[in-house]
Amino acid sequence: MARVKTAIVTRKKHKKILKRAKGYFGAKSIRFRMAKQAVMKSLNYAYVGRRLKKRDFRKLWIARINAAARANGVNYSTLISGMKKANINVNRKMLAEMAVSDPKAFSELVAAATK
Repeated sequence: MARVKTAIVTRKKHKKILKRAKGYFGAKSIRFRMAKQAVMKSLNYAYVGRRLKKRDFRKLWIARINAAARANGVNYSTLISGMKKANINVNRKMLAEMAVSDPKAFSELVAAATK
């Protein structure tokens, strides 16, 4: 049976990891073992960050809607429940955008939801 040489495959794997570790501080961008650990950690942080981003934006939208709703004399929870009862289907992202860029339309929406 012929001997299998893995030099090409190993070099390819190492280059892939080291390419991702480019710009890392110190030996983490040069040594394979350290670079591999740093890249794995970075990928994990990126994975978690993508999920946290969704939470953070929802918090931001809710805070903006609440501030604009209070300026119109109603709190956030009352506004949202009123919108559901009035069958107004606007997501929080669009509500927050309306609150910031078009306060007049947001005031009309609040009035419709609190009838």
